[in-house]
Amino acid sequence: MEVTREKVLEILSNVIEPDLKKDIVTLNLVEELEIENRTIKTKVKVSNPALHARNRMKEAVKFALTKVLGDDLQLDIHVVGLAKDEQHIVPRKILPEVKHIIAVASGKGGVGKSTVTSNLAAGLVKAGYKVGVVDADIYGPSMPTMFDVVGERPTMIDVEGTPKISPVMAYGVQILSIGFFTDPDNAVVWRGPMASKALTQLFTDAYWGKLDYLLIDLPPGTGDIHLSLVQTVPLDGAVIVSTPQEVALADARRGVNMFQLETIKVPVVGIVENMAWFTPEELPENKYYIFGRDGAKNLAASMNVPFLGHLPLVQGIREAGDLGRPAAFQENSPITEPLEELVRNFVAQVETVVNK
Repeated sequence: MEVTREKVLEILSNVIEPDLKKDIVTLNLVEELEIENRTIKTKVKVSNPALHARNRMKEAVKFALTKVLGDDLQLDIHVVGLAKDEQHIVPRKILPEVKHIIAVASGKGGVGKSTVTSNLAAGLVKAGYKVGVVDADIYGPSMPTMFDVVGERPTMIDVEGTPKISPVMAYGVQILSIGFFTDPDNAVVWRGPMASKALTQLFTDAYWGKLDYLLIDLPPGTGDIHLSLVQTVPLDGAVIVSTPQEVALADARRGVNMFQLETIKVPVVGIVENMAWFTPEELPENKYYIFGRDGAKNLAASMNVPFLGHLPLVQGIREAGDLGRPAAFQENSPITEPLEELVRNFVAQVETVVNK
């Protein structure tokens, strides 16, 4: 059978883009089509830039062409993700009314990731944004404590005939945590698949409504929960939290590298340096660099990712977390200016990443 441009496009019109539910020819996703004798070279775009999605599209295109035109075809199929300015055509299946979904991660525990998440959420609310938080730290949920909603339980609401979980509201922040569904005095002993399924339900079975930002407080490390998240939720970016000390920086570096893997490809919005210095309450002008100085800032520079800001180690942050009212709501405290700077830098970098 003669290989013509018209015939190739006719065949490819039977290949469906899985997220957009239309064929790749109608969507104008077939580009740079070149045909010479029995050799076909083309570029195809897909909505999901992950490696597994691109590989599936490549196999679908090859199968469709060889099925009709024969196995002796020479095929050069290059599959790429949609550019940022083209992604408006992709309807988000999960959380369609949420503008930006950002994961907050750390390479290791104990660096204050959840404290940063809660205060970033509170700071965004103060700045006038609509914000939600998913406490995805399955084995150590802390958002109920940090927002003083330990005894609360989410309610069920009807959304267009479907029962959905309604997040708990505290200080203007919508919150869902696995801690709402478990006994706080008992350990959560779940294998990876169980934990991943529970996490997925916090997104798929909940009604978040219209939000400017949904922050996801991840467990420390780089494990099953992280992989399940990026396969389930269309993340717009990730924030990495670290202290300045070298042992934490080594893990933070691995966290950045994880999100930059070809199979994950989530933009890193920036790095936050927590516990950057210690300021005693009675000496508010003094700074003691207990864990080293500018370690996370230097890491950001060396890995060519944005630096979002320093947060000091002050007693008021710990007290605010224990009392269940994020320190971002305090006025004229040592934490006020650093947190406001963090929020400004975060908003600016998210917009840069989304529009890049």
